[in-house]
Amino acid sequence: MDPLSEVLALLKVHSLAAGAYGIAEGVAIQWPYHGGIKCYAIASGSAWLELEGHPEPIPMAAGDCFILPPGPPFCIATDLSLPRVDFMTLREQCRAAETLVPQNCSTYMLGGHFALQGKHAELLLGSLPPVIHIRNEDGKAAMRWSLERMRNEAQQQDPGSALITQQLAFIMLIEALRLHFADDTRPVKGWLAALADPQMGAAIAAMHERPHHCWTLESLASEIGMSRSVFAQRFKQTVGLSPMEYLTEWRMQLAADKLQRSRESLAEIAASLGYESASAFGKAFKRVMGFPPRQYQRA
Repeated sequence: MDPLSEVLALLKVHSLAAGAYGIAEGVAIQWPYHGGIKCYAIASGSAWLELEGHPEPIPMAAGDCFILPPGPPFCIATDLSLPRVDFMTLREQCRAAETLVPQNCSTYMLGGHFALQGKHAELLLGSLPPVIHIRNEDGKAAMRWSLERMRNEAQQQDPGSALITQQLAFIMLIEALRLHFADDTRPVKGWLAALADPQMGAAIAAMHERPHHCWTLESLASEIGMSRSVFAQRFKQTVGLSPMEYLTEWRMQLAADKLQRSRESLAEIAASLGYESASAFGKAFKRVMGFPPRQYQRA
């Protein structure tokens, strides 16, 4: 599995909300500060996205997709000159009416709001700009299948539709992240920039593929054909962690997953991640995760 897929799998991404949302003509909806990550696409109609701190409002047409990492308040409107309607108030009104799609809506959105868990969430989210706007035709074409399936599920409401909609929204999020990652016309920073760099990406892939290996700074540099000093400097500048700090954090993410999902002993988990003893593993786990392994497992 590639590093992006592995990280997303370990982040325990779960849906906070997913489905179809309608914006009536002549309505401007104001969202508060949000945690998690939002990913929505304009299925039909058009709208403006105004993000606090962003220099200009973003026009969005049918087929456009946007991702918002955790961040400041934002507004989606058909006309930004209109008074703002608080989203929380509007949501309660829609729940009372048992619909999030008003009959007179002019813009139809599909997508979801997701929570991420795990320390690697900071690496992924820290690599993202305040807003990702996917609007080129190739990107729209890649998103079309998910959008059409989500639209069908939202309209038909067959048994299992809610779960299918959540999964489709997650697929849309991964597709949008992949499109952003592959777009060489936009600057990419942090962990995603490291994945895009052939040598840094190869080093990360090696650590992910063989976390049990007795890696050293020298052996990692040799693996990708770089000098020790240049590799250490470039990795730290790009990712924000030294190679060995990154390796330790990745091992602890794998260990946390094993503690939650498997019945392996501490000694077995330690050996699978390259530690000579359960004691050495336990010290590293507590340093990174904040709890001894057993306490983390119970919690």
